[in-house]
Amino acid sequence: MTDTGARVLGPGRYGLARLRPGDRIVTGTRTVSIADIDAFAALSGDRFAIHMDADAARRYGFADRVAHGLLVLSLVDGLKNAAPAQFDAIASLGWDWQFRAPVLAGDTIGAAITVRALTPSSSKPDRGVATLDFEVTNQRGEIVQTGVNRLMICR
Repeated sequence: MTDTGARVLGPGRYGLARLRPGDRIVTGTRTVSIADIDAFAALSGDRFAIHMDADAARRYGFADRVAHGLLVLSLVDGLKNAAPAQFDAIASLGWDWQFRAPVLAGDTIGAAITVRALTPSSSKPDRGVATLDFEVTNQRGEIVQTGVNRLMICR
């Protein structure tokens, strides 16, 4: 499909037919708490020192405990799914993700999601794949994570 211009999507559900490359969703924000980090560590078993101990994090040059990169990615997916503008999603097909800067306990994150490409399914006419670019920033506007998600969506 050809890019016909960027627009920030308003509230509603968007399937393949209502989207075009360049369309954007801006999520709300979420403050990452110590409780979030502790709960993710308990669930995942990842108790690496910089996540669990502020003194250990400082020894490695961080100002405070560092949120797990995968915790932040999970929170970003939740922010996407809670945004007023929604993709009419069926399933995620994969992520290509980079952790660009640490997210510390107390940081507030948000994401801008841009539709990179839209591919109708040749075998299932009721669906297609949206390729989405993510830029995750903290409260200072610093980019902390970026990546691409391939999302199966309804037509």
